[in-house]
This record gives sequence, C-alpha cells and structure tokens, in this order.
Amino acid sequence: MSKVLKQYLSKYNWIVLVILFSVHCSLFILPAGAQTGSWRAYMSYYEPQQIVKANNKLFVRASNDLYNYNMSDHSITTYDKVNMLNDTYITNIAWNASAKRLIVVYQNSNIDLIDLNDNVTNISALYTKSMTQDKTVNNIYINEQYAYLATNFGVVKVNVQRAEISESYILDQKINAVGISGNQIFIRNNSGNVLAGQLTDNLIDPHNWSTPANVPSDIFNSDNSDWTENIELVKSLQPGGPKHNHFGFMRFKYNNLYTCGTGYEATNERSLPGTVQILDNQNNWQFLQDDFKGSIEGTEGLWNFIDVMSVDVDPLDHKHIIAVGRTGVFEYYDGYLKTFHNLQNSPLLGAFDSNRYILTETITFDDEGNAWMLQSMLKNAFTEYTKDGEWKEYYLDELKNGNNYLAAMKHLMIDSRNIMWFVNDHHEYDSFYGYDYKKNQLVNWMATFKNQDGTTISDYRPHCIIEDLEGNIWIGTKVGPFMLDKENIYTKGTYLTQVKVPRNDGSNYADYLLSGVNISCMAIDGGGRKWFGTNGSGVYLISADNMTQLEYFTMDNSPLLSDNIESIAINNETGEVFFGTDKGLCSYMSDATEASIEMVKDNVYAYPNPVVPGYDGLITIVGLSLDADVKILSASGQLVAQGRSNGGSFTWNGCDRSGRRVASGIYMVAAATSEGKKGTVCKIAVIK
Repeated sequence: MSKVLKQYLSKYNWIVLVILFSVHCSLFILPAGAQTGSWRAYMSYYEPQQIVKANNKLFVRASNDLYNYNMSDHSITTYDKVNMLNDTYITNIAWNASAKRLIVVYQNSNIDLIDLNDNVTNISALYTKSMTQDKTVNNIYINEQYAYLATNFGVVKVNVQRAEISESYILDQKINAVGISGNQIFIRNNSGNVLAGQLTDNLIDPHNWSTPANVPSDIFNSDNSDWTENIELVKSLQPGGPKHNHFGFMRFKYNNLYTCGTGYEATNERSLPGTVQILDNQNNWQFLQDDFKGSIEGTEGLWNFIDVMSVDVDPLDHKHIIAVGRTGVFEYYDGYLKTFHNLQNSPLLGAFDSNRYILTETITFDDEGNAWMLQSMLKNAFTEYTKDGEWKEYYLDELKNGNNYLAAMKHLMIDSRNIMWFVNDHHEYDSFYGYDYKKNQLVNWMATFKNQDGTTISDYRPHCIIEDLEGNIWIGTKVGPFMLDKENIYTKGTYLTQVKVPRNDGSNYADYLLSGVNISCMAIDGGGRKWFGTNGSGVYLISADNMTQLEYFTMDNSPLLSDNIESIAINNETGEVFFGTDKGLCSYMSDATEASIEMVKDNVYAYPNPVVPGYDGLITIVGLSLDADVKILSASGQLVAQGRSNGGSFTWNGCDRSGRRVASGIYMVAAATSEGKKGTVCKIAVIK
C-alpha cells in the first residue's frame, strides 16, 4: 500500500479505498516536483565564495548560488530560481542583523531579501531602472537597518527593514567600498581615491561629496570572521548538485544526461575548466575524473583539460565514454581517464600548425561502437577511432573554403539513414554537410542556398542540426530555422524550406517560422514537437506540424535561468526537457513522451495516482501509442474527457467536459490506436 494511501486512511472514506482495491487499480506516485508543467533547477554549490552567519544558520554563496546550513539540526536548504529565489547568478550576500534579513544581490543588480523562515522579498527597482550607467554591484556594507551597495555608478542605499531603495547617489565613478564612522560616510573608487559626505546632508547631490582631510585607517576593512571560523565546516558539507554550472553541450542516452561545458568563451576571452558531468535517473551526479594533470602520460601540458566541447557514450559498453575538445581526446572507462589521445600518441594533428592546440569539437558513436570525430582546420577532417582501438583518417577536399579548411565543425549526428550531419559554425564560411560514412563521400552540402521562394540565403551561420521524427533535417541558424525535406536529402544544391505559418487574420498572408531568431540549439520530443533554444530570446516549443507556437519561455515569464540557451536534451521516457543555459541547468516537465509501439497495461500508467485531496494539477497518462485516441470514462461508462496523445502521453486536468472537478471514484482510461485497436489501459483513483 502506498504511503499516500496510508496518509489518507484515517481521514477519508474507507469506501473509496475498497473501490480502489476491488478494481485492482494500478497506483503510481510520481516524486514531488515532477508533475507535468513543473520546473526544476540543477544548480552547483561546489565552490564556496562567501559565508555569512545568521543566528544558528550559515548562509553560503557557492558557485554563485546559495544554500544554508542549520547548525542546530545539521540540515541543508538550497535555493534557486525555481525554489524561492527571483533570479540567478549571485555576486554578493550580507546579513543585516537589525532587519534580520539576508540581502542577496545578483549579477544583473536584482535584489532578494531572505529571512530566517525562508520568506523571500524581491526589490527589483535597481534591476528594472532604465539608465545608461553600469549597475554592477561590487560590494555591500551594512549599517543599522540599511545596506549600502557600492556600484559602478555610485552608491545605492537600501532600507532592508522596509524592503525598498531609500536613495541612490549617482557619482559616475566605480565604487568598490563603503564605510561609515559616526555621522560620516566614506566611499572608495577603483582608483583608490576616497570621497566622504555627512549622513545628514543631501548626498544625492554630488556637490555634497568631497575629499576628506582624514580617513580612518580601518574604515574599509572587511569582517572575514564568518569565513575564517566556518570554512572548514563548509568544505565538509554536501549540498548536492553538479560540480560546475557549465552545460554548453548535452545529450540524453541510456537513461542518463551526459553533459560538458563546451569551450572557449570568446566574449569573455577565457577558457572553461574541463568537465564531464552525468545525471542519472535517480538524480545523482557523477563527475568524470578531472584531476589527472601530470599523473597520466601526456597530461603534463598547461592545456590538458580545458574547453571540452562534446561527449558521447559507447553503445556497446556504457562505461566507455569519450570526450573531445580543444586539447585532445579523453577516453574514459568507469569514470576514470583511460587514455589522453594527443599529438604525441595518436594521428591527431594540431590546428593552425600548433604543437598542442587540437581543434576537435564534436564526436558521435555509430551503432557498431566506433567513435567518429571532426578535426577543424585540417584536411583529414573525419577521424574514426574504431571499437578495436585503431585510428583511421578520411580526406574530403570538399571541406575547404578556398585554401582554408573549415574552422568550427560541430554537432555531428547520425540520422535514421546512417548519414552523418554537421555544421560549420564559423562566421567566415557558413555551411552544413551530410556525409555517408560507409562510402566516405558527401551526399549533400550547402553554403549559400535559396529558400522555396527563391530568396538567396548567404549570411546565416548555422549553429546546430537535427532530424525530426518524419526524417526531415533541421538546421538552426542565426536567422531562424530551415528544413531540408527528407525527399531532397540526396539532391545537392536543393532549396531549403522556411516553414510558413499563416497569420489567420483574413489577410491570406503567412510568416516564416521564427524568422530572424538566433537559434542556438534544437531538440525533438516524443510528440514530434520542436524545441528551439535561442541566443538571448529564451525557448520556443513548436507543434509537430510546425504551425503552432505551444510555449514560449523566458527568464521573465518562467523559472528559466537565462534567455541564453546553449543546449537542450530530452528524456523522452518521462518528458523532462533539460535546458543548458549560460547560468546553469534547469528543466521543464513537458506533456510529451516517446510513443510506445504497443499499449499494454503493464506499461501504461497515470500519475499522480491516486489523485489526493488538494491536488489541482494535471494528471498524466504515459505509455500510449503515437496519436492514440484517449477517453476518460467514469465507473458507469460516462464520457468525462477525451483527446489525443502527445507522442506517448496524454494529460487530463481532472475536470469533466463542463469544466467541473470530478467526484471521488475510479476513472477508466480507454485508448484506441491509430489502427483502431481499443481497450482500457489503466485506471485513475480520485479522492476528494
């Protein structure tokens, strides 16, 4: 008997329970937070950055996220945008003892206040304020009920007790420290110069700030006692989550989410630490070995484990994993580095004639267990590492732009026809390719092309490529998505389709699907729907027929961590859609799963089941066949609700056809396949 049923035995009618068991209803309770339409964040709390003590709690800013440790009961509470917070990427925290609130400042200058009961109050005035100055907050100084924020334009005075901004002192200077002594406030800019003013003066007026004759020697000293006294304790804590918030590349295979951080950030001119992180179906994280520098042959160089771009799993042995990047090929077995393949021990060559810079940005295994990789800037672009451990190189003169070889070949994938597809994500030569690896020949490639209306598309920069459930190839570009129809796969130089979506406003006009939107990544769910991640515009969900925008998520209208989406992966068994953003990983529980070939009672179930009092969310039935006709029937056979499955899923809101919540009882789920085979596939118990 389920725990939920036990919980309600003493409170609700025994008759309902007798009915439940008399019809042999299959009961399934989904873990909390996994209901259709729910969100989840997978934040890193690995690297401590600040420790603030508040009564019996330690608030810890770690990896730009937040958790607290209760020193009395030793419990840990993590915070994220899905769970309590209003934003992500925390840069500063401070405890205000007078107001009994923690002030949390984000990278974008948004502010949250958290009390000891985890009540959160948002102050968005600085974040939403339209101003030309840089609003970055560099430091927090606490005085009485106030928090003084040192910013890149001056100082912001926050009344923490009243949860409001009291004043802003716009001085057009980058202030990095604030201090108060008596009735005088001191500030220091990034050049080390100090200004002072009287707290009783109108400090909004810049003329009331001046260079002081004397500056107290300790006025800008920070109290680091909370850190010093508690850092060893904090190092021993295990709040969970991934090791890094870098998820530039992801793929979901064999019930696990495989991720890596991807490589060099051109905008920030920095490399990212090498990281391969795996999330299993129990929500546990595994981190592949990354501490081997110098301990394994070939790993002595400074470039040994940074900028890992892609990872894949051997279909013949899931313990065998290979990751590739800018410095070589890392072959793992059972979580540990087996071999670091580099210039000294493999046919891999250095890009730009470098003796250590290896530009291998994408990898995929074929069904036979051979690993295929692409090396940019080289003639032998295709490299095969066979299941027997042999290296083979394949030469394709078509992978050239004049005398230069392609510089950024990415997103290698094998379609249902065993054709390998990839893009050249580089501003100097936009192009994408289809390669028959069994015949070592390109079957299709395009640089400049035309759409179905004859419009020439030249400057489009492709970022990603994928196959939909119908066999069409989609290319995500900086100017929107394009489709190569399955009928034209082997036709070189054919046009690409820009899907036209009718306006349905009586004008007889249509618009190209997501035209002008910078598509960074794509995924196809079990219902054939397209998930489009973007650079700066969030996530779009488009229907399987491409005609309807079903969802549009941004960081402002949803718990999405950022509008910059770097990767998308889907667990088509549960419907969970993972979004790798530049601020970390989050997910959305969608209403589409992979369709079953055959509907049998052992594989079809509903959740939550039973539906307990107070639950008003969606009830999801999974394990259905594609496009199944679903009916919800009462015990007497009356039709309550009906519709068609999304892939292998169907959702019911618990209401009848008149929109009223149904009464307690047993409800049958009857389904018919597209071939007309009918039957009751499961039952749902509703307790009111």
